[in-house]
Amino acid sequence: MKKILVVDDEESILKIVDFALAEAGYEVHLARDGYGAEFMFDQVKPDLVILDVMLPGKSGLDIAKDLRSKSDIPIIMLSARGDEIDRILGLEFGADDYVTKPFSPRELVSRVKAILRRVEGAPAEKIRVGDLEIDALSRQVTLAGQAIHLTTSEYSILMHLARHPGQAFSRQAILSALWDETPVGEERAVDVHIHNIREKLEADHKNPAYVLTVRGYGYRLRES
Repeated sequence: MKKILVVDDEESILKIVDFALAEAGYEVHLARDGYGAEFMFDQVKPDLVILDVMLPGKSGLDIAKDLRSKSDIPIIMLSARGDEIDRILGLEFGADDYVTKPFSPRELVSRVKAILRRVEGAPAEKIRVGDLEIDALSRQVTLAGQAIHLTTSEYSILMHLARHPGQAFSRQAILSALWDETPVGEERAVDVHIHNIREKLEADHKNPAYVLTVRGYGYRLRES
């Protein structure tokens, strides 16, 4: 049974999410602030974290940044509708996805399932493009022999591009690849994930050598 840590200071949100995830077959653990989130993370060792942006004391953004510094665990951020800056910052700090409040519990569960499938469902293959190597079985990415640490969404985007080197994909097509053919979320999120990938992968992220922009359309990975 997969373990989900839910962090939110609104009791009503915790109850709704707890019930929805438990009904879907997950083991749910709850925390109401940053201290509780960090304590539960170390104690429970969850498979995925759902984290509200606005928390008493330490913010959800700071917690996401701290979690990402020590783990590649998938993180879904919860943010108030209209707070685009918080959603973008969440992705820049290492979150894999965000859901805006108010939200459908069914939608949240579907996002959890999709992200966990990405973690689990990799066929055994290795892809090499220049000095870049992706091992789908171990989910390890190396560049000239050096390990590159990507979030679940960053890895999934890179792997999708790598399976079709040279082929251009629109932002909507990349969203479709992430969410099992049904695009979920905003195209802006794809841009942030690509930016993060380039920060980690490219010697000069402003003049990328691997993940290339197709102007007015989307992105592609260079051919080997």
